[in-house]
Amino acid sequence: MIEVNNETDASIDEVEFAELAKYVLGRMHVAEGAELAIMFVDEEAMEQLHLQWMDEPGPTDVLSFPMDELRPGTPDEPTPAGLLGDIVVCPSVAKRQAASAGHSAEEEMLLLTTHGILHLLGYDHVEPEEEKEMFALQRNLLLTFLASR
Repeated sequence: MIEVNNETDASIDEVEFAELAKYVLGRMHVAEGAELAIMFVDEEAMEQLHLQWMDEPGPTDVLSFPMDELRPGTPDEPTPAGLLGDIVVCPSVAKRQAASAGHSAEEEMLLLTTHGILHLLGYDHVEPEEEKEMFALQRNLLLTFLASR
């Protein structure tokens, strides 16, 4: 089950984000019964979460809160259903990043959502090899999702 909640005044196509999540989870061979929440919040709420969980001041673009520590499955053995976790995205931060990256705010938020899902599935980008793997996978998932629309 994928739940999308917009707690901001930003225009969010909640169906599009649910479809993206469904696509990414399918490509990562996660059982359809896995639970995921995607929440869009304002900068004040994001700053509070960022400080509380990362001990860093200021709002950030996306935070991921894994629950059952599910990992990607395989075509023959999908990840069992469980509570994948929550992703929190800040549209106003995403909008600023999108402007400097040269694409739309929605594309940036789709990218951040993909990024957040990969974090929930255990991917990270602390080490250079991890970053290379995660960002290549993120790019492939997002581009193939957008191409399928």
